[in-house]
Formats: sequence, C-alpha cells, structure tokens
Amino acid sequence: MASTAPQTFVQFPTTKLHAQSLIDGVWTTGPMVHEISSPYNGEVLGSLSPCSVVEVDRAVSAADKAFRDWRAVPRKERSSLLLQFRTLLLRDIDKLAHSAARECGKLVVEARAEVLKAIEVLEFAVGLQDSDIGGAMDVSRGVRCEYIREPIGVTVGITPFNFPAMVPMWMIPIALAVGNSFILKPSDKVPFTPCVLGELIIEAGFPKGVFSILQGGRDRVEALSDHPRVAAIGFVGSSPIAKSVYGRATSQGKRALCLGGAKNHLIVVPDADRRVASDGIVASFTGCAGQRCMAGSVLVAVGDCEDIIKDVAQTASQIVLGRDMGALIDKAARERLSSAIEQAQRDGSTVLLDGRKVPPPHGYQGGNWLAPTILDHAKSSMECACRELFGPVLSIVRVKTLDEALALERASSFGNATSIFTTNGAVARYVADNATSGMIGVNIGVPVPREPFSFGGTKESKYGTGDITGDGGVEFWSNRKKVTTKWALQSDKNWMS
Repeated sequence: MASTAPQTFVQFPTTKLHAQSLIDGVWTTGPMVHEISSPYNGEVLGSLSPCSVVEVDRAVSAADKAFRDWRAVPRKERSSLLLQFRTLLLRDIDKLAHSAARECGKLVVEARAEVLKAIEVLEFAVGLQDSDIGGAMDVSRGVRCEYIREPIGVTVGITPFNFPAMVPMWMIPIALAVGNSFILKPSDKVPFTPCVLGELIIEAGFPKGVFSILQGGRDRVEALSDHPRVAAIGFVGSSPIAKSVYGRATSQGKRALCLGGAKNHLIVVPDADRRVASDGIVASFTGCAGQRCMAGSVLVAVGDCEDIIKDVAQTASQIVLGRDMGALIDKAARERLSSAIEQAQRDGSTVLLDGRKVPPPHGYQGGNWLAPTILDHAKSSMECACRELFGPVLSIVRVKTLDEALALERASSFGNATSIFTTNGAVARYVADNATSGMIGVNIGVPVPREPFSFGGTKESKYGTGDITGDGGVEFWSNRKKVTTKWALQSDKNWMS
C-alpha cells in the first residue's frame, strides 16, 4: 500500500477563518474562542466562537418572529428564493467542496459529491410547489373535504462532522419550503462550511431570521431542545446522543426525528461478480475514510468466497492515502480505531490488512491518517463485528448459509443499510424481503436512496417516525390541516350530510 501527497489538493485559506453564529441576519461573535485544526495536517484552520445560552433565546425569538411572515409567503415565492440559493451553490461548489474537505478530512471529490447530493434535496424541495398541492374531494352530498399543508414554526437541525454541507441540506430546504424558520446547530468540529451555507442563504435574499446558525456544543443542543418556542428537532449523529436528544425533545412535547449510528452488513455469496463485489465492498468501507453511517463495516461471506475476499484485500491494499482516501476527523478517532483493532486481535480475529503500518502522505505527518484495515475470521459477538467503529475497518464474518447471514443482520441493534452481492435475482429478492434495515442495496455497497426516495433506517439507527428526506421529510416538517365544508342542505341525506 502506498502513501503520497494528495493529488486532488485541498486548498487551505491564506488567513485564519472564524466561525460565528448567524442571528436575525447578523453574524455574531461570542466572547470565547476555540481553535479548529484540519484533519489533513493538524494545522489550525481558524477559530470558533460558541454562542451563549442568552443568544440561543435571542435566535429562537428572531426565528419565531420571522416565521410569522415567512409562513404567509406564497410557496412559489419561497421556491424562487430556494432556486436562487441553488444557483449560488452551483456557483460556489468548489469553495464548498474544499471547505468541507479540509475541515472534516475527506477528499475534495467526495466533498463535491456531498454538495451535489445536497443540491438534489434542494431540487426536491423546490419541486414541492408543483407536486405537493394538497387534495380535495366531495365525500358526501354537499360535503367537501380538503387538506392544507401548514408549517409548524421554529425548527432546528443538529448535524454531525462527517457531512458538513449535505446533512444540513437534508433538512434546510424542505423545512424552509413548507414555511418554517430554521436554526442550524452544526458540529463544533466543522463550523466553517455551515457558515458558507449561511452566507449564500443571505445572498439569495431570504428574510433575516428565517435561517440562523448557532455555534457551540452540548449545552446549546440542550438549550434548543428545552426552548418552549422550538417546535421540531432533526438530529443526525451517534445512536446514544440521538436517543438522548429524542427523549429530551419529545418529553417536552416537541416533534423529533433523530438518526443514529450503524453497523451495516455487506453480504456476499459465491456467485457474485468478483469485480463488482470487490469494488463495491472496498468503496463502501473506505469511502470518506469509513466515517459515514452508510459505510459497510461487516462483510458476511456466505460459503466459499475466498477469491472475492482476496480481491477485496488486494483492491484495498492499492488505496493511496490522500489520493484515494482522506483522513480521520481527529487524533482521538485514530486512537480509538487502533485500540479496536488491537482488541479484535486479542479476541481472535486475523489482521488481513493492517492500515496502521502505512505512513501518512508526505508533508501531512501532522494529520490523522489510518489506511484500510481488514479483520478476517471475526465472530459476530466480537466488538469489531457489532460495535460502530466509524473508520476504514472491515470485519469479515464467515457463515455457511444465506439464512445465517440474515440472522446476523437481524440480530444487530442497528438497522441503517444491508447490501447483497450476487448475480442471482432470487437471492437478491430474498435478502431485500428478509433484511430488517431501512435501506437495501443489490450489488451496491452504499445504498443511499436518490430523491424523492427518502433516507432513513430502522431499530437504533433511528429514533422517531418517518424519514429525514423525501416525502418523509415533508411530513415531518409540516402539519396537514383538514377542512370539511358544507354550504347548502341537500334534498337527499346520509349519515355524513
């Protein structure tokens, strides 16, 4: 396995950046400052000013005031502003891609794909002006029922470090399109890319207070969860925190949808196409350095899949750090993954490929690097096979039958994604019908649905009802008001009239 300086070079700012909060249309600097370092080289990118709890209340008050006017803006006018926002995102896609890459560690090409996916959700939200037009029907003689889509008020999105552009955009466009005001609380590990989104929203012409950003950590999340004028909270992060945020918000009568972690299973059978399988498996567990909830981190080999496993190891060994795979978010992540690999060895698994031995890219020794690592002959009870590691580590569990493989998937406490690699349509259908995950892939290692098909898992990968994008997102960020009307008496009557 080789290591070299990044060929898709990440552009670093010539001056230090400063992440602020956006409250009532004004960028606000708090009294405290935290330094933010790049995962690529450990150098300081800039600083973050967390907002105060008092500023949380000020932001919610401004958002509540803005909501009263914004909800009355015709949907086509709201969509016009979203379209302008889309134009600006496309104009500044390179700026956003480099910003996301340098602060979360991924490759620029991965960050660019992240922005494109974000734009796809935005396009879906714009399309609601034509597709989500309500409904009406004469349900009886002289009686007509209709429903009207209504916003719910001040809404909040709490987002993770690994997709600083895309995950906020799972929420922002749909929440704004249906008439809510929106407050973004991004991860304090990646504060700069959300600020770029905020700058573009201001440039697009959205009224002040309709969109806000609050920088900071846990206490800001708790303040937003407790605020009486916050109507709904969307969250993406680890399962323990997702469960905590969901419980705190819903105990106070708020609407909450909190997406958690994953331990996604990649099932491979002997008839799989070797190239399709190996490429898909490697891309799944190494993409974004394995730091995504859709990463396949358990390979369940059914029967004799030795040739495919060899191909996976060979393909992964050719990955070049900095060119084909990015860095981990921080040193703590690398230490945690190194400890997990050591524990897997003590538990009896075999290190088929050891990424700990690969040096960082030249000139980036201060960064947080770990090359692809493969743990073979893992048991389903081992931590490496059942706990989310969140890094480029693949655990291989060998079973004799497809039903054994599915039993492992069903036993997992997580339910984000499951993929099957096969050339047999009946096998693919059997897995799709019997797996318990919310998203299923057939010969696809990262089965992220494309809009309008919605994103969301099951079990401990999601707390709440529905999905975060697509029609599920529309339902989450809005209410349906039902109106039943009768204007004139009818000569013939039934129980409804």
